[in-house]
Amino acid sequence: MRKDIEIPQAENIHIVAIKEWDQEIEAALWTIYFVNNREEEIDTVLVMSRGNTNDKKTTTLRRNLGNVSSKDAVKVEFMADDVLGFTNEYLVTFFAENKLFERKFTFAPYSISDEKTVKLPAIDTEGILAK
Repeated sequence: MRKDIEIPQAENIHIVAIKEWDQEIEAALWTIYFVNNREEEIDTVLVMSRGNTNDKKTTTLRRNLGNVSSKDAVKVEFMADDVLGFTNEYLVTFFAENKLFERKFTFAPYSISDEKTVKLPAIDTEGILAK
């Protein structure tokens, strides 16, 4: 019965890390964004995040981003420097085309750094793309 449930893998969506200046603490922080690079709005975007190493884990966080317009980016969370050495995972689910889509993204340990930034899709800035 479970094999009959089709959940296609989502295309043209991204989880990215962008370094931004935070006025409140007067420091540059890595911020995680969800990017909808699809041609249509997507509905009920949910993002689950967690991090881990061999001996440590972060709390699992869940965010409801609501509907996300085409070619738009929505802030998910700030990433503390303490967890840049963790494997950080993001599971994204949403509705489009009357179907439920999902996709898992991962930032490998120490993959988020100033030296590894690239031009990001759909938004006019540089950052790190999750795999």
